[in-house]
Amino acid sequence: MTAHRWYHKLGALLFANFCFLIGVVLTVFPWLPWWDTNYFAGFHPAWREIWLNPYFRGAVSGVGLLNVYISFVEIFRLRRFSGGVR
Repeated sequence: MTAHRWYHKLGALLFANFCFLIGVVLTVFPWLPWWDTNYFAGFHPAWREIWLNPYFRGAVSGVGLLNVYISFVEIFRLRRFSGGVR
């Protein structure tokens, strides 16, 4: 059995927190007005069409939801540090 140190627990918590925050940003940000005014939307006219496409926004939001899911999975996996029955 492997001994888990405090930095293993902290690393798992930081990773779960990072995934959750990135997931929330990627889920919400494409639907805010600031999405339209950025470097990539104004870089090339063809990119602007793709950038403003609702399907593309939905795909970015889907990646965000996937990150939120990963964060919850990691939170539930923190039981491995409890030393109880696996």
